[in-house]
Amino acid sequence: MYPLLLLSVFTLACALDRAWFWARLLIQEDRIARDVLEMSRIDLVKAADIAKGASYLPIGRFLLAPLRLNTPSPDTFRLAMEAAGDKEFAKMQRGEKFLETTVAVAPLLGLLGTVTGLIRTFENLNIGSGNAIDASKAAAGIGEALITTAAGTVVAIFALLVFRVMVTLQARQMDYFSEIGSELELIYRQDWYEPALQQLPPSFLPSGEERDR
Repeated sequence: MYPLLLLSVFTLACALDRAWFWARLLIQEDRIARDVLEMSRIDLVKAADIAKGASYLPIGRFLLAPLRLNTPSPDTFRLAMEAAGDKEFAKMQRGEKFLETTVAVAPLLGLLGTVTGLIRTFENLNIGSGNAIDASKAAAGIGEALITTAAGTVVAIFALLVFRVMVTLQARQMDYFSEIGSELELIYRQDWYEPALQQLPPSFLPSGEERDR
């Protein structure tokens, strides 16, 4: 029971930490993303300042990565976002390995406690006596031994629920980051990069762009 108690404490701490992380992110991220997108149509520097002010959140760091670059090409702009997104998704997976381990180990610890409890119960049982008191003690010992299995199952179920919620939220964030990143990249291409190319003389254009013109 002591290892199970320790696992339950760590699982609860992990659940509270992730709940705080996701609650703060989900409440604020949409407002921050929309502010950055709206400002990026007007001024990229100010948009970068908004993202930098929200750099304590994954969405802020994700949007700041391409905006802090100095007149990047669209490919470089996208690459910066993808690299930042991969880094943030890795941070969002914090605690997953522990929860997976708890889901696998907690029932086994409970079963181990039950088996060892049953062994001790039958070792102390005087089968030949037929005493009702011994039978009652054996039943009580078996019931006590089964408590560890129940405890291990409860800990595993709780850890599994927390793990599945985290995986679901991460999948949602991947879709959201992809959507916001595509919008920001489109704004950069249409409002900044392509107009800047049109103002350049043909001799300064890249060969591919010059052929397109």
